[in-house]
Amino acid sequence: MNDDTETDLDEAEEIRAAETEARVRAENRAERAERAERMAREGAQAMAEHHAAIKAVDERTVRLRALRLAKEAADAQTAAAEKQAADEAKAAKSAAKGGVKGAARKAPPKTAAKG
Repeated sequence: MNDDTETDLDEAEEIRAAETEARVRAENRAERAERAERMAREGAQAMAEHHAAIKAVDERTVRLRALRLAKEAADAQTAAAEKQAADEAKAAKSAAKGGVKGAARKAPPKTAAKG
C-alpha cells in the first residue's frame, strides 16, 4: 500500500469516528432530554398525589370534627335532660315528704324599699 491509500483510510476512519461520536452525542442528548421529561412527569405526578393526600386528610379532619361536635352536643343535651330529671325527682321527693317545709325554706321575694 502506498501513502495515499493509507492517508485515505486514516481520513475515512477519522470521518467514521467523528460521525460515530456525533451520533453518540446526539443519542446522549436525546436520552438526557427523555430522562428530564420523564422526571418532570414523575415529579408532577408525585406532587399531585401529595396534594390529593393532603386534601384527603383535610376532608377527614372536617368530617371527624363535625362528628365530634355533634356527639358533644348530644352528650350535653343528654346530661342537661338527666340533670333536669334528677332535679324534678328531687323536688317531687321533697314535696312528698313535707311540701310545707320545702316552701318555708325559700326566701321571700324582695320588694323595693320606699322612701
